[in-house]
Parts: sequence; structure tokens; C-alpha cells
Amino acid sequence: MLGALAGVVIAHAMFGEAALSMSRHVREGWAQLASEFVAAFGLLLTILGCARNEPRAIPFAVGAYITSAYWFTGSTSFANPAVTIARVVTDGFAGIRPVDVPGFVVAQGAGAAAAALVWRRLAHPEPLA
Repeated sequence: MLGALAGVVIAHAMFGEAALSMSRHVREGWAQLASEFVAAFGLLLTILGCARNEPRAIPFAVGAYITSAYWFTGSTSFANPAVTIARVVTDGFAGIRPVDVPGFVVAQGAGAAAAALVWRRLAHPEPLA
């Protein structure tokens, strides 16, 4: 998480913004939480699939997934708690109010748990009877 916060400080410095500023960007409601569930679900399946088949592709696949999920999720795909917390200290379009963080983190955890269950089933299918 420290790395994510350092990234925020560096990005703010490049654009002449205050090092850290609390976000006021509202991100509440079921649509936002469903988006975060989907973002985390897809991210974990992307990582697990690459880890099994082509581990060297993980960084590229994660970058491609997050870039695309930014556009296909209503939440702009935070997808993990470290990014969510980092976005608390940036008051721009990418930010999130501190009060909205718990819902995002719960949705991300649920998405990751669901992805783990789906992956387990995909990786170890039961034989047909």
C-alpha cells in the first residue's frame, strides 16, 4: 500500500497538485459495488489463468485487464484495497470518499472469493458420470 501512496504523491507532483488531498468523489450504491465485485473477480481470474499457463505474461495481462476494466465498469475498476485506499488521497475523478471505502473493500473481497471458487472448479473439474 505504501507503493500506491507513493505513486499518488508522484502523480500529484507531476501535475502540480498538493501531495495528498482527501477525495470528495462520491462512489456509493449497488452499481458501484457490483462493478467492484466484477473488477476484482476478473482481475484474480486473469492472474490465476496466467500463473497456470504463462506466468511471464502476468504483468502485461494485469495491465491490459485493468485498462479495459476502467472502461467497462461503472466504478473505473479500483479492483483491490491498496488502490482503493490510495484513491482516497486524490481529489479528482479517480478518487473515492473515505466513507465509501468499506463497501468497495467488501465488494472486492467478495469478488476475489468468488473468483477463487470459480478457479478451483475450472482447475479441478469433476469427471462426468
